[in-house]
Amino acid sequence: MKAGDAVRRKLARWGCRWIVLALAAATAAWAQTPAKAIAPTAGEQARSTYVLGPGDQILVRVMDLEEMGKEPYQIDMRGNVNLPMAGRIHASGLAVEELEREIGGRLQKYLKSPEVTVALSEMRSQPVSVLGEVKTPGVHQLQGEKTLLEVVSQAGGLNPTAGHAIRITRRKEWGPIPLPGAHEDETGQYYVAEVGVKEIMEARAPEKNILVKPNDVITVPKGELVYVMGAVKKSGGFVLGDRETVTVLQALSMAEGMDSYAQSGHAKILRRTSDPEKRQEIALNLKRIIEGRDHDVEMQSDDILFVPLSGGKKALARTAEAALSIGTGLAIYTR
Repeated sequence: MKAGDAVRRKLARWGCRWIVLALAAATAAWAQTPAKAIAPTAGEQARSTYVLGPGDQILVRVMDLEEMGKEPYQIDMRGNVNLPMAGRIHASGLAVEELEREIGGRLQKYLKSPEVTVALSEMRSQPVSVLGEVKTPGVHQLQGEKTLLEVVSQAGGLNPTAGHAIRITRRKEWGPIPLPGAHEDETGQYYVAEVGVKEIMEARAPEKNILVKPNDVITVPKGELVYVMGAVKKSGGFVLGDRETVTVLQALSMAEGMDSYAQSGHAKILRRTSDPEKRQEIALNLKRIIEGRDHDVEMQSDDILFVPLSGGKKALARTAEAALSIGTGLAIYTR
């Protein structure tokens, strides 16, 4: 028993040693893990992708060097920034980390291994204009790389009255817009392109959710309208929204259907012509379309779907209402 106890004690001691050795090996392996294996945070990613430009304001901190001060420094319109001891540095076109290295190199004559930190105080060099049917139209600043959807979201998202396409206008210095149908404008100074809202909102064509460049103009036009009038439950104009076209049945559905006095066999579409005072009339039999016996007609922007009122049905309904009223009156009188 004593010999067995001695063996067990030795094994226990060796087990502890193996545990310690295993922990030491794991710690060493972790210490040797390259930094790139650790995913950067969103703030670090934006900081590394943002390119400085004229108008930006930066805060510069250098350990053991109070001369830098506490106020932000602005990059002038030529892209330069003047810093104490470091002098004039061309900061435009540099990422924040690149500027830190540039400042550190300039200060090596005064400090041994200077520790420099640059932070963005205010971003003014990467404006993008978002106009039209968004919640907060105006000029917004890019912070790092942003896609078209991210910039529209930054502007509050689309209004319910937004159209089916987003238009992008870009300066030629940034190169052609990577979208089908992109072309130069009449001045030859800009590229212009359009992308469908549904294509990028529903991720059907993720490659069309392109990166936005500084000074891009993103325009969301108001949606085109079709009108439904006459014997329907809710007449008025209806925005096509993210749809390019709408059919007669879809328009009728938006108007909540026909009322009981509708003359469904004699409806018509009133369509604009080259003469602004005249409209083309397209006869429709809504009953046959609903039953699937006639083809559902596609409406165009600014079309008017008119559903006439049936005089016979209304007269019959009024006669029935009058008869009901008389019968009720007689019953009350008899009582």
